[in-house]
Amino acid sequence: MIVVSDMMGTLTTGSPFLGVVDWVRHNQSRLRASLIMASITPSYLLARRGVIDWQKWGQKLMIQSLAYIKNADAQKLQQASEWVVEHDLWRKRREDVIARLAKHREEGAQVYIASSVFEPFIAPFAKRIGARVIGTPVEIINGRVRMVGELAADERKIEQVLSRLGVERVDVAYGDTWMDIPLLEHADHPVAAYPDKRLKSVAMERDWEIVGDASWYA
Repeated sequence: MIVVSDMMGTLTTGSPFLGVVDWVRHNQSRLRASLIMASITPSYLLARRGVIDWQKWGQKLMIQSLAYIKNADAQKLQQASEWVVEHDLWRKRREDVIARLAKHREEGAQVYIASSVFEPFIAPFAKRIGARVIGTPVEIINGRVRMVGELAADERKIEQVLSRLGVERVDVAYGDTWMDIPLLEHADHPVAAYPDKRLKSVAMERDWEIVGDASWYA
């Protein structure tokens, strides 16, 4: 049995971007962290009001955050990743959805976190719940962390899942936004976990299971 879950919004309400900025604040420069947060305020207000897409905006910030890890090497990237999970993503976890994944594991399922998030930022979270990782890979070149290829999002996410696992469908999938619809469509049992309005509408039309409420979504 194969169970695949999205991460952001589905398993945690945290933010890799905010986690990295917090790491910068405590490990590099408090001033720089404050300037970063001030610089995103205008776009944040637009995203919250639905003027720009919340999900795409968050992904853009996550990509930008890689540049905040100065003079990077494998050890520093791991330190930053652990910080992001410990101080942000894990603290804001959705315990009810994580409990469902734990139950799947107890029943013998292989559990994967499939996310557009960078794999180093997923790994410490996945380790805590005994899951495996399918995300966006990164590399370190001359002290800079950069994304390899494209984000594992939308259709690309399910393409990565199916190709890595060598299957055509999965047994159970969890997702929280319209961007997870391709993943959910390839599951025998799709679960809309704290869905945004667009996903909730699709889930109701298709009689998919719905867990939790996230009415704050734009």
